[in-house]
Amino acid sequence: MSISSSPPLLVTSFIIFVLSIDHHSHLSNGLRQGYYDSTCPNAESIVREVVENAISSQPATAGRLLRLHFHDCFIDGCDGSVLIDHSDGTVERDARGHAGLEGFDVVDRAKDELERQCPEVVSCSDIVALMARDSIVLSGGPDYSVETGRKDGLVSNVEDADDMVEPDDSVDLLTKKFSLRGLSLKDMVVLNAAHTIGTSACFFITERLYGEGRPDSAINPEFVPVLESKCIEGGDNFVRFPLDEGSEMEFDDHFLTNVRDGFTVIRSDAAMYEDRATKSVIDGYIATGKDSFMKDFVDAIVRMGRIGVITDGRDGEIRRTCSSFNN
Repeated sequence: MSISSSPPLLVTSFIIFVLSIDHHSHLSNGLRQGYYDSTCPNAESIVREVVENAISSQPATAGRLLRLHFHDCFIDGCDGSVLIDHSDGTVERDARGHAGLEGFDVVDRAKDELERQCPEVVSCSDIVALMARDSIVLSGGPDYSVETGRKDGLVSNVEDADDMVEPDDSVDLLTKKFSLRGLSLKDMVVLNAAHTIGTSACFFITERLYGEGRPDSAINPEFVPVLESKCIEGGDNFVRFPLDEGSEMEFDDHFLTNVRDGFTVIRSDAAMYEDRATKSVIDGYIATGKDSFMKDFVDAIVRMGRIGVITDGRDGEIRRTCSSFNN
């Protein structure tokens, strides 16, 4: 989550919150479903309409918005810190691990409309979480209730993203990075499968195709000419193409089959089937079918959405503009 441009150590103890909750019940981290029901009743429908329009115009937007949620939560928690734009190389958005992140303009459009209807009520971090859910649903994936009530963070530093997941991370390193965020190995596998609606760029595959002793033997021989036709040796490294060959517009479990069969672009995706533990998880989902994967994905993304949240107004704010802190 490449689900990347979502740029991995000690196992920490963490609390798994009960997922079966009433619509308006409070969680111990301060989030709750239906948080804006009284203060901005149309908040979620406003966000959904903006996402619908964006995806209708450019279908790749779905993967971009899902990736944006992952990258926001993985560094400093789900606080909207990745949205800050100072254009001076000092903020989180400028980090190498966030290279290629898109969708900021869609967040801004939703925020502008929310500010017109409900000034200074809905946080940018909540908008990002809602947009990820809507992107999944509009791509044929599962619907779920988003816990809201996040405040936007007051800090955004480029150095904080040094620990972002990277496309060439080993499974061991990825596991440690996810564990530090309170996410299990199973969470890691299902969240990584969000690549089902993601895209990549040629610079992530060039070394696997054209480096010394290449192509990478983990790439299915049938897939090599497909990749070579998209990423020509010495050509444009910024050409983008799907991460889930054959099902790039549909949020489903097809990506896991591609991992098994060697039809992967990113090296860390291929590594998931070379490690005994992650291979077992992948094989389990392939055997049990899509419903099991979808349920566990929802559980995992809800957990991810709780990472490092700020719910106290003394520690955060409701930004008026998502790309800048309030004055």
